[in-house]
Amino acid sequence: MDEHRGVAEALAEALPYVAAHAGQTIVVKVGGSTLGSHDTTLEDIVTLQQLRVNVVVVHGGGNAISGWLKRIGKVAQFVNGLRVTDEETMEVVLMTLGGQVNKALVGGIQKKGGRALGLCGIDGGLIRGVRKDPQLGQVGEVTAVDAGMLRSILAAGYVPVIAPIAAGEAGEPLNLNADTAAGAVAGALGASKLIFLTDVPGVKGASGELLPELNEASVRELIASGVISGGMIPKVEACLRGLEGVPTTHIIDGRLPHALIRELFTHEGVGTMITK
Repeated sequence: MDEHRGVAEALAEALPYVAAHAGQTIVVKVGGSTLGSHDTTLEDIVTLQQLRVNVVVVHGGGNAISGWLKRIGKVAQFVNGLRVTDEETMEVVLMTLGGQVNKALVGGIQKKGGRALGLCGIDGGLIRGVRKDPQLGQVGEVTAVDAGMLRSILAAGYVPVIAPIAAGEAGEPLNLNADTAAGAVAGALGASKLIFLTDVPGVKGASGELLPELNEASVRELIASGVISGGMIPKVEACLRGLEGVPTTHIIDGRLPHALIRELFTHEGVGTMITK
């Protein structure tokens, strides 16, 4: 399909697929790097809502956090790709992810005619977690997700937009890897699909070629051989975790026009699909 065709044309081609997705639940992880002035992600989310697909959004915002830390003269530190989160950094994470980024997404969805409700994992005990590693500070790993709360929000006609912050054992906020949080949410909901919008075409092979479909065994082989490395590792690991409760997971290029619509409703798709 031509990348520059509009959503109406994409949907015209997609009609055989649309009815099959009505009533299903998909979880979409959105990263700040995939949202630009010409981005169609929010438009696609509203279109899916209008087509009676239940959409849950989990968002990141690492660049925004780093930007605010720089403003206050604090240097961001990372260990194995995870942000070291001391108490001061956690305050910035709460303000940035739970406030600025979350509400911008909610407002954007509503501006395009959708209905959205912004949350972080602390709200109502939506996501609970424990500290991952003492050297990381207030970085958490997910122990439980209240799927019932999300189903109630979806049933009321809203898109839940979730900031990746969990409530710790003592009620303290914990910073979560957004990819991991999305995988946990999708697994808890038993979603039909978990989709990661990224700023790369998908998972690439040893020669740089796009790999349109992988299974769990092949993903683990690619990690072990070093073909999958860096920031792609948490994404594919979140995909594998999601497969515990989700039939298929997808890593797609969110920079492409109507990437979500094309991945869901066309035969060729636009990225890498991972199955068991």
